[in-house]
Amino acid sequence: MPKIKLDAIDRRILFALQKNARIANVNLAEEVGLSASPCLRRVGLLEREGIIRGYHASLDRSALGFGLTVFVNVKVERHDDEAAEAFRAAIRVLPEVVTCHLVSGDADFLLQVVVPDLHAYERLLLGALLKAPGVRDIRSNIAIQTVKDQPYLPLDRLTS
Repeated sequence: MPKIKLDAIDRRILFALQKNARIANVNLAEEVGLSASPCLRRVGLLEREGIIRGYHASLDRSALGFGLTVFVNVKVERHDDEAAEAFRAAIRVLPEVVTCHLVSGDADFLLQVVVPDLHAYERLLLGALLKAPGVRDIRSNIAIQTVKDQPYLPLDRLTS
């Protein structure tokens, strides 16, 4: 839960910024029903509280040559803190791994990997993933088609 209580205006600000992080404060204020100064203060508070972590451009992976997305299930040998941190450290330095989650179920970690093609994934798999500390098993699932890629949180589902 957030450290601060979000009201309807905060949620509208966050939703608007998710859709367009480059929106001018004056336009944002108008969209959420505030004047410019209080809107700017609220955005600043949301940033200071860590609710807004940064501003990013949404890039088209295919247009940039990253035509293959692979979801990788990783099982590790041991689950002690030292082994887990060694694995995490090895994964953090791989730019092709865009997300890494500790998960429950059959796997211990779920990675999302983006690469240009199958040959690039093979090089990553053989050259780094299988050699990462503590890896016992890897199962790869290649994304055939992206059905939904929602770049924003469903803030309308938050309760006050």
